[in-house]
Amino acid sequence: MNQDALKALVGQAAVKYVEDGMILGLGTGSTVKYMVDALGKRVADEGLHIIGVATSDRTANQAESLGITIKNLDDVDHIDLTIDGADEIDDNFQGIKGGGAAHLWEKIVAINSTKNMWIVDESKLVHHLGQFPLPLEVIPFGSTHVLEKLDKMDLHPEFRMNADGQHVMTDSKNYIIDLHLGRIDHPHELANTLNGIVGVVEHGLFLDTVNTVIVGRPDGPEVLNARD
Repeated sequence: MNQDALKALVGQAAVKYVEDGMILGLGTGSTVKYMVDALGKRVADEGLHIIGVATSDRTANQAESLGITIKNLDDVDHIDLTIDGADEIDDNFQGIKGGGAAHLWEKIVAINSTKNMWIVDESKLVHHLGQFPLPLEVIPFGSTHVLEKLDKMDLHPEFRMNADGQHVMTDSKNYIIDLHLGRIDHPHELANTLNGIVGVVEHGLFLDTVNTVIVGRPDGPEVLNARD
């Protein structure tokens, strides 16, 4: 079974947890795209009434095209459940997100959710975080100085550029700097360090966040309980 098939499986498994009347956080990324497709099918087939809060413009556009009502986070008083992907999940259910340059909005939605669910194929499970580059969203103004500071800290930073050689821009019109660390032994310490750097809006370490992980495996989806 190929990776796309595994992503489709976990997307379909995740929407089984969605109940009528929920306010649902909708993540961003290739796996989430399958989940939103499956959610749209439930809305069409079952008349499911839900409100979605999207973590990116592209997720919002996809959801609305499928008949899912989308509202701004500031226009809802709570989020029952957010379903999102992850780029890495370690043995302690700590994660790296932001491969799709949406981790700022994803984190804001996540911390305002009663429950968080991550859906991944099995390749995203790792023993230690860091092989996947850690994304930082940074303000464009002064961003070269931020990069130099990160370089002096031996964090191996690089601006994320697109195929045209231009800076990748987030939905908030910020830049992305990726840290090529290889291995992160103390994610909480690194998170505190990054939080203290002026110009860094948000990092892609999602720590003590997820409640449930659904992993796509060739013999079927596996549900892991991370925390209550």
